[in-house]
Amino acid sequence: MSRPLPIRHLATIACAAVTALGLTGQAMAAPSATDRTTDRRALSHDTRFYVDPASKAAKQAVTDLREGRLTDALNMAKLASWPESFWLTEGTPDEVRRRVQGIMKAAKAAHAVPVLVLYNVPGRDCSFYSSGGAADAAAYDAWVQGVAQGIGNGKALTVVEPDGLALLPKDCGANADPTGTQTTERIASVRSAVETLAQRPATSVYIDAGSSNWQPVGTIAQRLLDAGLDQAQGFALNVSNYQPTDQLNRYGTWVSKCVRHATADDSGSTADRTAECANQYYSSAAPNDGQPGNAVSFEDTSTWRWTDAWYDENVGTPPAGELTHYVLDTSRNGLGAWTSPPGKYTDPEHWCNAPGRGVGPRPTADTGQPLADAYLYVKIIGESDGTCHRGTPGPGDPEYGGVEDPPAGAWWPDFAHTLARNAKPKLTFNW
Repeated sequence: MSRPLPIRHLATIACAAVTALGLTGQAMAAPSATDRTTDRRALSHDTRFYVDPASKAAKQAVTDLREGRLTDALNMAKLASWPESFWLTEGTPDEVRRRVQGIMKAAKAAHAVPVLVLYNVPGRDCSFYSSGGAADAAAYDAWVQGVAQGIGNGKALTVVEPDGLALLPKDCGANADPTGTQTTERIASVRSAVETLAQRPATSVYIDAGSSNWQPVGTIAQRLLDAGLDQAQGFALNVSNYQPTDQLNRYGTWVSKCVRHATADDSGSTADRTAECANQYYSSAAPNDGQPGNAVSFEDTSTWRWTDAWYDENVGTPPAGELTHYVLDTSRNGLGAWTSPPGKYTDPEHWCNAPGRGVGPRPTADTGQPLADAYLYVKIIGESDGTCHRGTPGPGDPEYGGVEDPPAGAWWPDFAHTLARNAKPKLTFNW
């Protein structure tokens, strides 16, 4: 039998849960200095992000408290005190405009900056777990206009279309986009969204670029350039993924330097120059003679020195102000990525509800990294990635005892509790 918690601990949990739900006071944030900068779209180091007082974690804290799960309630209350993003995934232009206006109004009252994720591009996620999106490009453009109108002149950080460039229609299968028309339309839609949002005077725009375990550096750098990177504040990495922060910072720096390499002069096309960029899988600077350690391997980051060497030689060390910046999703990367036992599954689906993971570094715009503008909780911690079978017949997920994972985006209390319990660093209250 567990020992009852002292009364003062129960009071702490109850107070935290009630505060997180917004029943006492405003969301926990301090005024931002961003509006005092020359470029209101840029983030200052003391930017504070908006905490939703009605978040799913806050509601779960109250549920756990009422059901007597005191440790879970405390963890959920701690989690609820930290800012997470708002995902915009559907609705008419008027509906999304009104929703964003409500978020902006609440954030302004709390002197904080909301993080808005646009996730409604046509044909998103190859029509897999997170399928959906606007009916067509015209409908999407009108919807994005609704988002921009909702933001108005207020300060917001936007992440444009998770996986939208890393998973283009042509990447969905051998015959998914035989003419290339859908891929061309996807890039045009993302570029249009960036252009629309960039017209807002205080909106920071970051284009999603997948994660460090996905597209090679040069490939994603070119896609970002095609999608209007020059009009954005930068790109976003690791959204809804699990890759470790130090790896992401290294990869993000390479992408930024590859963009610099491709755009430093007008000699040749940018596609030719991004194709030259060393990446997390290969570098021409390595001997590549078949000897151990003499070729770049994603699984062995000690070999990434060859990729570093390529950028040192071909790009050098330009000032941070001359390189493209990025933001990272650290919502679930505290323990890094999950690796299944060799040979256990035909398709481990490492990205899907990875077991035994934990919440990562807390959201902040003061990262200590010259190119990292912010660490953010972009993925809603505790929402499912989808129904995972890991190459087995199912019907459930073998990593969760055969239990069927909830659909993508559905709240999963057990998953939330695990991520919070395994947080690294350990969760604390944001006050």
